[in-house]
Amino acid sequence: MSLATRGKSAESRTPLSRDRVLRAAVKIADEGGIAAVTMRRLAEELGAEAMSLYHHVANKDQVLDGVVDAITAEINQAVGRLALPTRGAAWKEAARQRILTARQVMLRHPWAPAVFASRTTTSTEVLLYYDGLLGIMRDGGFSNDLCHHAMHAFGSRALGFSQELFTPSGGPSTGEPDPVMVAMAARLPHLVGMLAEVVHDDPDATLGWCDDQAEFEFGLDLLLDGLDRRR
Repeated sequence: MSLATRGKSAESRTPLSRDRVLRAAVKIADEGGIAAVTMRRLAEELGAEAMSLYHHVANKDQVLDGVVDAITAEINQAVGRLALPTRGAAWKEAARQRILTARQVMLRHPWAPAVFASRTTTSTEVLLYYDGLLGIMRDGGFSNDLCHHAMHAFGSRALGFSQELFTPSGGPSTGEPDPVMVAMAARLPHLVGMLAEVVHDDPDATLGWCDDQAEFEFGLDLLLDGLDRRR
């Protein structure tokens, strides 16, 4: 028996758990996107019978809820390694680094923002993440009322991604003229003029059509600067 076969056999003998199922779901999504995550595919990845998965996750919705837990747990581990001052004016850099660290995790799992946006419940891991961000702001001198307003202003950006309303081109701009926009240039001169000059050319730092790193940090810094003035 080869080492690879022995390793696979040992893995298949490891008892199933919710954690194992969710880690397998994240692995499959990293390789083929969230659409590739099915109960059958999970069973194949884990070397188990599909029916045995239902003792840990009842359906794909529970898998997706669990995936949010798993990704946010990864974020919480990453931000837990940060050691920055938070008192007074130091809050802004601490909050900035916390959010940008969360984004680095999202960039490792670019399918994850869409899953986060689709969920109707909030996981304990997400609440723990927000509690840490609120703690930074309270250390900075924010009132609870201003913290509340800030959470609304941040939206999904607090977790490291910008939730966009639509994706006009289906992905980052390539710099090639969009035939539809060209045809509408007379009616949309300002929009077409802007898009003709703007190109997002760093696909490794992009989570959406207008959610590349430069745009994300630009919006984040505007929010942090504005909130600091309110503080």
